[in-house]
Amino acid sequence: MLKLDELLKDTLSRSESRITKISDLRDHVGKEVFVRGWVHRQRASTNLAFVIIRDGTGIVQCAVKKDDVTEKTWKDANDVFLESVVYAHGTVAKDERAPDGYEIRAKELVTYFRGDAFPIGKDQSTEFLLDVRHLWVRSQHIVNVLRFKAYLMQEARSFLDGMGFLEVQPPMFTSSAAEGGSTVFEVKYFDKKAYLSQTAQLYSEAMIEGYPLVYAFAPSFRAEPSRTPRHLTEFWQLEPEEAFFDFEMNMRLMGDLVEHLCHQMAKKHPELLKKYNRDPKDLLAIKGPFEKMTYEKALKELGLKWGDSIGLDEEKTLMKERKQPTFLVNQPKEMRAFYMKINQKDPRTVLDSDLLAPEGIGEILGGSERVESYDELVRRLKEQKLKEKDYRWYLELRKYGSVPHSGFGMGSERLCRWMLKLETIRDAIPFPRTMNRLEP
Repeated sequence: MLKLDELLKDTLSRSESRITKISDLRDHVGKEVFVRGWVHRQRASTNLAFVIIRDGTGIVQCAVKKDDVTEKTWKDANDVFLESVVYAHGTVAKDERAPDGYEIRAKELVTYFRGDAFPIGKDQSTEFLLDVRHLWVRSQHIVNVLRFKAYLMQEARSFLDGMGFLEVQPPMFTSSAAEGGSTVFEVKYFDKKAYLSQTAQLYSEAMIEGYPLVYAFAPSFRAEPSRTPRHLTEFWQLEPEEAFFDFEMNMRLMGDLVEHLCHQMAKKHPELLKKYNRDPKDLLAIKGPFEKMTYEKALKELGLKWGDSIGLDEEKTLMKERKQPTFLVNQPKEMRAFYMKINQKDPRTVLDSDLLAPEGIGEILGGSERVESYDELVRRLKEQKLKEKDYRWYLELRKYGSVPHSGFGMGSERLCRWMLKLETIRDAIPFPRTMNRLEP
């Protein structure tokens, strides 16, 4: 049997194949294995030390008995810090008391990198954990959210790919603000002024003229001075755009996607949901088609008047008794983006649709049918006091092969927050950017 010191001296390409992933230990009960990783926890008594090792795929308890190992192994097992890097060699045994039901009964343990005492302990403040986010991203709390988010976006891509969508890559630098207004980050672009992209939408609208169903998954930047638990200045959106789709077809796609994602995540990753106290049955109960609530109806429920905005507090009130996501539709044209098509049944409003999640989360998807007429788009720009020259190329799309089309954006962090019942959206992204945080 290869010894641990021999493994460490081996070339990386050869030793790699000899390492067992912690997630695979259940298949190696009674066998000798080599594992490596970071010290997640450690405790020791006079004759027994427990080193909990984390390798990214899971955690395992490594039991080190003083009488069964060399003096060096016993010393290393007692002297490690949290986040020290160790290699261990031993026999896998089933043990219900261990963190994941298995432990390694050590024959050898070597400290590869001891480092300094780890600065994060129990009961740290939120601000401190944000200050040391570069270290806190190692926590199981954050890692499991990121695993969930990765699986979620795999499912979203698979759903759209199966419908014939093509993934495309929009630019992050733009010459004008897509949404208009002041919620853009201005940057110096050589000798010109540019903005960080608020959305992939306008560029996706250009691409549907060549391929009718496209989507982008890319960062969006919004300079909103907000401190709510659901706002980030940089977040990742999935944004499908669809040629020949009208308002109703777009809403149906939005609802079908959310239902599909809820069911797939509940069926395939129940263990991750349970880590965050989300019963998988909650997501399996999500079933479309979802209710459509007009802005006018929402005002009546809220006791508001025409022209009042519906923000997070109002969304919470609307969704307090609702268990299923609900579409808020047909909001006033003055309150919505210039590219949203006017609702012919009520010209005061547009053909927009925000999907509100229950449990106080609010909007998780937002979409609309787009204006396909050149003249109407010019009128909408003028109504919102935007300059035609800033949207020259976008207007040209309506001169050559324009068709009815629709699209939407799905905030990946907001969706994760809802599904995992996270207290704040900041935990749904590795390095959150907010109005008062730019580092690490």
